[in-house]
Amino acid sequence: MDLERSPLALPFPEIPAIAGVTPRIARARYKQWDRCDLTYIELAEGTSVAGVFTKNVCCSSEVELGREQVKSGHARALVVNAGNSNAFTGYRGREAVEQIMDQVAAHLNCDRTEVFVSSTGVIGVPLPKDKARDGVAAVLTAEPCSWEEAAATIGTTDTFEKGAVAQAIIGDKRVTFGGIVKGSGMIAPDMATMLGYIFTDAAVEPAFLQQCLSAANLQTFSCITVDSDTSTSDTVLAFATGKAGNTPIASFDDPGADAVAAAIRDVCRQLAHLVVRDGEGAQKFIEVQVSGAVSDESARKVGLAIANSPLVKTAIAGGDANWGRVVMAVGKAGEPADRDKLSIGFGGTWAAREGLPLPDYDETPVAEHIKGREITIQVDLGLGDGHAAVWTCDLTHGYISINADYRS
Repeated sequence: MDLERSPLALPFPEIPAIAGVTPRIARARYKQWDRCDLTYIELAEGTSVAGVFTKNVCCSSEVELGREQVKSGHARALVVNAGNSNAFTGYRGREAVEQIMDQVAAHLNCDRTEVFVSSTGVIGVPLPKDKARDGVAAVLTAEPCSWEEAAATIGTTDTFEKGAVAQAIIGDKRVTFGGIVKGSGMIAPDMATMLGYIFTDAAVEPAFLQQCLSAANLQTFSCITVDSDTSTSDTVLAFATGKAGNTPIASFDDPGADAVAAAIRDVCRQLAHLVVRDGEGAQKFIEVQVSGAVSDESARKVGLAIANSPLVKTAIAGGDANWGRVVMAVGKAGEPADRDKLSIGFGGTWAAREGLPLPDYDETPVAEHIKGREITIQVDLGLGDGHAAVWTCDLTHGYISINADYRS
């Protein structure tokens, strides 16, 4: 299935080499395609790891194993298979994952629990163990690749490679944070969405790395949606090699801790936005800003109700400034709201205030705003200080075409 590059795509950033992290790619040929589909990232001894995983109860063996492995706080390698999610495949799927873990662990002379595996693609087809074995054998001896090549290899229906970079100063050390992500459809927040990986040469203790990633996730990956569907394989992992040589950071009391947390949040936000920009069939990037809620979490839920509404998303796709659909979505969110205090706007122009259309409302600037690529919807509930931003895309015929033909 040949897909056109999203009109919302951004150039791949220049992610420098990160000490202690070596990416490689190879062809396992999980599908009949002429491309690499297996990514292997080797990590230095002593690397810390943190992770967040899907809450979908029909998750893959990769997710089940990853949840347990991340508790140790240590990692030596990551393997990502593209083209087959290996979800809903029973014991055969788990055997394939364990085979990969054992094969890589033997190569690195490490414990198998330090080898993390992710898979993405079609659900319900066991990962072929022979192809996995041969693919891993090939990738272990492959030449190191670029971050852009690694980002391309983990993709499925993605139309462009997605990466992010940030830097921070810890004492007298400059540390780098780089990340890659894949995701285009089956995107909805229920911890995180898609497959995302963040790497840094900073020395960060596992518990603090987990604290930073979990907090960043709530403000980034858990605030995006393309189609309201939560994948069976969603995983976001963060790895810290410690090769920058800074004093290890264990809590917010340590110098540089705020900078580390901010950098992780920055990378997560960049990656989350890129996934929305590559939403299947997307033509417009939409930010939903909710204020005046009873709490930040309530604001987030209201924002997601708007962002997940097919009626809102199709109106935006068609260039229709139909603010009544936003009112509907607020009302169905199941969160505290008062019709007579609700205000709705687009791109800085308010259409309704405190439950009533503005008497001098001019739809012209709103209609012009809706025609653009970057759309802002503003909602003020008028109830409290809670606020949140949620990101989504429009819903077009392209989404239907891509998913109707997905398995072909």
